[in-house]
Amino acid sequence: MRFTHLNIRDLILITPKVWGDNRGYFMETFREDLFRKYCWNINFIQENESRSSYGVLRGLHYQLPPFAQSKLIRVVEGTVLDVAVDLREGSPTFGQHAAVELSAENRCQLFIPQGFAHGFLVTSRMAIVQYKVDNYYSAEHDCGVAFDDKDLGIDWKLLPKDIVLSEKDKCQPLFRNAVYFKREDF
Repeated sequence: MRFTHLNIRDLILITPKVWGDNRGYFMETFREDLFRKYCWNINFIQENESRSSYGVLRGLHYQLPPFAQSKLIRVVEGTVLDVAVDLREGSPTFGQHAAVELSAENRCQLFIPQGFAHGFLVTSRMAIVQYKVDNYYSAEHDCGVAFDDKDLGIDWKLLPKDIVLSEKDKCQPLFRNAVYFKREDF
């Protein structure tokens, strides 16, 4: 596995080593020893999966402490544009974002620590996304940021008319009105 820091240092793209032959392929998708060495000492407690059609945008979501979540995201079918926004007040990259393509073909994973909003847009006909988290869902700590906030400057690569949102995501606050993570939270 190769661990690459993105433009926001705490975001890490993980590229697996894939062994293939005429039978198919094999790869390790998670190794605790390498994860602790190159990322964080984390205890993932739940794995989730979503299936979405072309143009579906899920996000930008996050949870506040004490239910903040780190995520390890991968795509098992299709392709998504995966985005993380730094919401950690005092961070040198506060308000900045990173965007990567995750796909079944490239088999890359994205590690997002606590303190970030996360979202993804399906750019293939359909996509299945799996992600591990280190904390359980809590509706009362659930927050979001508007995906199309001009202050964030995210290029989602699709026209707004082609983006499909949940009712919840249509009403997310602008970045300047969002609840941020305090320095003591991270």
